[in-house]
Amino acid sequence: FTVSEAGDGRAGLEQLAKMDRPDVVFVDCFMPEMDGYEFLRAVRADARYNGLRVLMASAAEDEAEQARALEMGANAFITKPFSRETIQTKLQQLGVAVGTAT
Repeated sequence: FTVSEAGDGRAGLEQLAKMDRPDVVFVDCFMPEMDGYEFLRAVRADARYNGLRVLMASAAEDEAEQARALEMGANAFITKPFSRETIQTKLQQLGVAVGTAT
């Protein structure tokens, strides 16, 4: 994978607008400046990103957080801390990775 990073949702949106369409965006629910929910709302409101896969993460093990993320348009949710294998499985489920983690 080629990975790009941003420190918050606002920077992530700016970076997303400048790049070729990524296979998946991995975003934390809670970030400074613009949280993951605001980021997700902005992405889902922009037709350029129709069908973009979004994987959201949070340290909160609250099922309501997961439900909120999925209802807002996240394609998958993962709870921190997570393992490499867990990420690999989620990416496989989203159709952006094949094989097994090594």
